[in-house]
Amino acid sequence: MNSQAAIIKDTSTIYYKETGVIWRLSNFFLEQIPFNHPNLVFCCIGTDRSTGDALGPMTGSFLKQLLSFPFQIVGTLDKPLHALNLEEITHKLNSAPQKPYIIAIDACLGNANNIGQIIIHPGPLYPGKAVKKELPPIGEVSIKAIVNIGGFMEYNVLQSTRLHLTYEMGQVISRSLLLAWHRSNLKVMDKSNSNSNYN
Repeated sequence: MNSQAAIIKDTSTIYYKETGVIWRLSNFFLEQIPFNHPNLVFCCIGTDRSTGDALGPMTGSFLKQLLSFPFQIVGTLDKPLHALNLEEITHKLNSAPQKPYIIAIDACLGNANNIGQIIIHPGPLYPGKAVKKELPPIGEVSIKAIVNIGGFMEYNVLQSTRLHLTYEMGQVISRSLLLAWHRSNLKVMDKSNSNSNYN
């Protein structure tokens, strides 16, 4: 669970029920995520013990179910990535022969008017900040979903977050990532075909 960050350069924000959200969000992902990286990893942070904080692992589970999405997914409802194992798993990922390029996904709290917003920006995510936990930053790109109001009684707020909101936002993020991946593939194929025709 992340607190809503200050506006960062190159930040993209979209409401999860906006018309054409899957396509528009996939545009943002194409701008920010290098799908051709040899060790692209999606770290979906949170716990299945809280309806608000389940956004990350729920998104991870959705991505795992997408058989055509070939990237490593860390953090699912079955095996959450949370405060107790984050440092250990991050260390393992960073010990790989090929340094990972991590996309960090987490829920966050914000203003009442911003509930339902999905935020994408370059740079790390600071998990646990909203509930006053000191955890290491993670990710080269951050994807955050504002699931409820921040500023007071954060644990209670997380527990009282509607599961329907978390579920729907997780679906939007996972479907948009899949579309972005397929669109990235098509671009590579088109470029390859153009080069072949030119030669």
